[in-house]
Amino acid sequence: MDSKVRERNIARARLKFLESAESPPPLVPENIRDSWQRSKYLGVAISEVVVPYQPDYDRESRLVRAAAPVLDRLEQTLAGSDACVIVTDRNGWVRDRRVGELQLSAHLDRVHLAPGFSYAERFVGTNGIGVALEERRSSVVLGTEHFNERLQRVSCAASPIRNPISGRVAGALNLTCWNGPVSALMAALAREAAGDVERVLYELSTSSERALLEAFRYATHYGDRPVLCLGQDLLLANSAAAVRLTGDDHRLLREAAAELGHAPRTRRRVRLTGGQSVLVRCRQVDSPAGIAGYLLDLVFEDAPDDDARSRAGYPGGQGRRRERGHLPGATVGGKPCPLPGLAGADPAWNTVSHVAAHCARARVPLLVYGEAGTGKSALARAAHAVTGTAMAPVVVDAADPRYGAGAPGAADPSGPGDAPGRGGVSGPGAAAGAGGLAHTLRAAPAGPGRALVLRHLDAVAPADAPAVAAALAAAAATGTWVVATLGRASKIPDTLLRCFTEAVTVPPLRHRLADLPALVESLLRRTGAGVECAPDVLPLLRRQDWPGNIRQLEAVLRKAATGRRTYRIEARDLPPSLHTAGQRSLSAWEAAERDTLVEALLAADGNKLLAAQRLGISRTTIYRKMRAYGITLPPRP
Repeated sequence: MDSKVRERNIARARLKFLESAESPPPLVPENIRDSWQRSKYLGVAISEVVVPYQPDYDRESRLVRAAAPVLDRLEQTLAGSDACVIVTDRNGWVRDRRVGELQLSAHLDRVHLAPGFSYAERFVGTNGIGVALEERRSSVVLGTEHFNERLQRVSCAASPIRNPISGRVAGALNLTCWNGPVSALMAALAREAAGDVERVLYELSTSSERALLEAFRYATHYGDRPVLCLGQDLLLANSAAAVRLTGDDHRLLREAAAELGHAPRTRRRVRLTGGQSVLVRCRQVDSPAGIAGYLLDLVFEDAPDDDARSRAGYPGGQGRRRERGHLPGATVGGKPCPLPGLAGADPAWNTVSHVAAHCARARVPLLVYGEAGTGKSALARAAHAVTGTAMAPVVVDAADPRYGAGAPGAADPSGPGDAPGRGGVSGPGAAAGAGGLAHTLRAAPAGPGRALVLRHLDAVAPADAPAVAAALAAAAATGTWVVATLGRASKIPDTLLRCFTEAVTVPPLRHRLADLPALVESLLRRTGAGVECAPDVLPLLRRQDWPGNIRQLEAVLRKAATGRRTYRIEARDLPPSLHTAGQRSLSAWEAAERDTLVEALLAADGNKLLAAQRLGISRTTIYRKMRAYGITLPPRP
């Protein structure tokens, strides 16, 4: 549908909704319909922006400090453009704003979308910030979808910012621009920027908070027993514990932990407010700053039945289920969505998994965005597997040279076929033919229970787009599940985009570092050597950017597993580049020098004087080079 026509239809639907008691029609996106209804119920104004103002707020809060470097980078990128980026706290109060155009800045001032004002849904109705915070997920609000008519000159995309320690929403990052051809990647950019802020938040967290999180991740990764982690101002609980404990129970367990902290092998029975007893084993968690808190392993001895749980005020009294332990917020709709062969419980990854699994079962054509190496094709294969079919998907790579613009018959979908299995095609009955990409897609096995994955959709030549689109539509018409993958910054002809009903963005590895323990375990399991990682390996892996994503992580682990010196991977088995924390790009000579220094230090077990002597340089030079390259080493045994 043309964007102008869509805007007019949405505007008419909004006016009809405001004048009657009827629900908005299906042409209005579901999240917008829900927000309109909430806004109408709250009596939000539709013709003027009336928002509260809070001039006195903490301009040095952790959220503001974490967002500053991300906003500085985006501000340079947006300079001169008709776009702005805004950060709010979890209640919708605007804390920082960067605008690339004076005219847009003036308009935002007129509608009070500025620091100190609140853009929560209850004050201004449907808007990107309000919907994202209300629904705890990314949202896009285009022009006439805004509840207040004064906001309809702009479009916006917002994504929640989660505290990487507690998993709770800490705020939102919003992108706003004038109405017009809004980029399909606007929401993806907002999610990426929000993820960058989350990463800085983790770096700004205290050593005690990080120590508690590491202990909690390790304890909940292996099994689904109830686990509770208690810090001075932090509480972490996996689902097995959260569903059975109340706030008063937390107080009782905190008191027991304070008594048991120095006796880690002692168990104590604690009677909770609901009447049941729990056997508690406590372990004190230490950090460089001192005692960080306590990790509690819980065993419920006399679990009440559902009726007793309901009388005691416990949630989850009906249909209680056992779930694998994971961080708060790592579910969609209250339950995780594991896909066969894949690992992770990050909220964004979990959402992608749910959507992919639903599309596979309903045979809904799916477009998968994501950086190279994030596992887009693996996601499609795993989602196809959950349908119960025994037939592997046919995978066709549009980036194969045989399908280039100069390839014979590239624009002729009716050309003759070629030998099976050639080029960028895999799967049962797959064939890459001289007739071009469209011919290969038409020749692929089709029908119910089949799946067709077209990799690198952005590599399809514009001249081939209509023929490829027709081939994909024909496959979908037979009941084949059609999936395509592409990078985030790709421009795709509308002819191809119309082939897909749903779209998801696979988060890069740097945005799902909470999943590293599960991913490492899964990837090492593929080696078949029964290898595991030493405790000091994960912190080194977690601080990396991983531009190659999971593919790069797998390559690092395989190499480390092959060259390991003991039964497990130690920090010294990792490549030299992973022992540095430098942020700037290095030249080939600098990278070689850094690797030589790291290898010499590891060979000398961290002894700087011995490493300097072996390299023929002074110890002062060693220290200076270590600072310059950000080299850190595992502690000496």
